[in-house]
Amino acid sequence: MQLEMSIRTILFDLDGTLIDTNELIVESFKHTIREHLGEEYKREDILPFMGSPLRDMLEKVKPDEVEDMMKTYRTHNLANHDLFVKSFDGVFETIKALHEKGIPMAIVTTKIHKTALKGLALTELDQFFDVVIGLDDVSQAKPDPEPVLKGIRALNGDPGTTLMIGDNSHDIHAGQNAGTKTAGVAWSAKGRDFIESLEPDYVLNHISDLLDIVEE
Repeated sequence: MQLEMSIRTILFDLDGTLIDTNELIVESFKHTIREHLGEEYKREDILPFMGSPLRDMLEKVKPDEVEDMMKTYRTHNLANHDLFVKSFDGVFETIKALHEKGIPMAIVTTKIHKTALKGLALTELDQFFDVVIGLDDVSQAKPDPEPVLKGIRALNGDPGTTLMIGDNSHDIHAGQNAGTKTAGVAWSAKGRDFIESLEPDYVLNHISDLLDIVEE
């Protein structure tokens, strides 16, 4: 698809887009369900919940124990964070190249701010991102446009020349709601067909595809 205006600003989701936290999320979710419901969830049972803010994920399971479940989840998640988390193939090199081109970039995530920083530091991506918009930095989470628009303002960007990139419906819809261009990643845990069904402007087969997009 040909776009009329070049991309000058890029916003990234974090989990499942730049860093691979899929197994950490799955294992933390399994642990929480086991502790509070005494049930064993399989990976395929958990995938539909992924991408939402943690509270929304757990409210669908047991609304009356959400606060306690969130504490259980976060304790497990933080304790096992460094064991599971790594960046996807080519991410460091591509983000470094974009940074060297002077492309303003920000993280827009449904994770709380300090946890997002932990993942960025572990994968050494923190040096490229001065702007991180976490769940606790906004009043409305993706797919509401608020986090995306806040990221754009922080970078002095414009929605029409901004690309929002993510692995889930919340990311694509947030970008669309904010008036940005959008890109879905083919390595989404939910699969390429799911990403294509969201009708983003681009589907990235590899993160390095971004280098061609910013040259258009």
